[in-house]
Amino acid sequence: MMQEELGTSRLARLRALISAFAGKRVLVIGDMVADEYLIGRPTRIAREAPVLILELSEERTIPGGATNVAVNARALGAEVFLAGVVGDDAPGARLRQAIRDWGIHQEGLLTDQRRPTSTKTRILAGSPQVVRQHIVRLDRVDTSEVTEPCKSQIIAYIQHMLPSMDAVMVADYENGVISPDIIAACLPLARELGKIIVVDSHGSLFRFQGVTALTPNQPEAEATLGMTIHDEEELNEAGRRLLEGSQARGVLITRGSEGMSLFEVGREPLHLPVYRLNRHSSEVVDTNGAGDTVAATFALALTAGATMAEAAFLSNVAAALVVRRLGCASNTPEELMDALHE
Repeated sequence: MMQEELGTSRLARLRALISAFAGKRVLVIGDMVADEYLIGRPTRIAREAPVLILELSEERTIPGGATNVAVNARALGAEVFLAGVVGDDAPGARLRQAIRDWGIHQEGLLTDQRRPTSTKTRILAGSPQVVRQHIVRLDRVDTSEVTEPCKSQIIAYIQHMLPSMDAVMVADYENGVISPDIIAACLPLARELGKIIVVDSHGSLFRFQGVTALTPNQPEAEATLGMTIHDEEELNEAGRRLLEGSQARGVLITRGSEGMSLFEVGREPLHLPVYRLNRHSSEVVDTNGAGDTVAATFALALTAGATMAEAAFLSNVAAALVVRRLGCASNTPEELMDALHE
């Protein structure tokens, strides 16, 4: 489905799918991340070292990791439930407040006294009149596996909630939540219940067997397969191997400036170029979190009855929108519909 081929009937079909996102119940399981932004105005060079001195002008805490997946699904109209952990610390409190502001359910978001909230702090320099430059990122992350009693409580919550969910999303940033025990407790039951299961994982993709779809980026796909993708033939081979190795129904590989590629059992590969928005401010500002947007949009489209090709197309449009905003961002249904007209 190419952008220039959006006829009236197809446009109406896509708009109906987006409208059907409203009220879908989605369980997001994974690594919760507090994305902190410290933004300052450069004033001078420090005397003690050749570095900029920034006058702090703004601080933000934005939901990242699995919480960004949740925010994206919520912004599109879904009712969203979280399963994971945060620490008993200031970043965790700020992250909880940001999630609360979105109306996302936190009953399955536990406080683990023994680990910090996964926090990624980005320092940016600039003024409102110029593009802000990303200087450095500081990560405070405990990647050890979540232990008892939190692990058992997460499993119990997942098993309790699954029957009433429309979709399950696994957001694995390799920060300790998505362990073999969590996978074993979640995926077989979700499959048995006939739920849409979408996995976005930074780790080995073959841990997730029989899911509806995997949504890796190209480096993640390459890492799982132990290969480097140079051309379309190798890309198609990677898609085939991922389908076979995971027994998934579909694999959507995001490829940055080269768009995305959908591989579906029994169908030819579908390669989508980057969706072009007819806007004056069309430059890419920040790709951080775009994969979360793709995964959430893809999952919701499938719950609404979209084909995988339709879900991939809508995800491509959604990604084109969010990369033009600073930090992890999300789209409303109205924004997604408006972008279709462009």
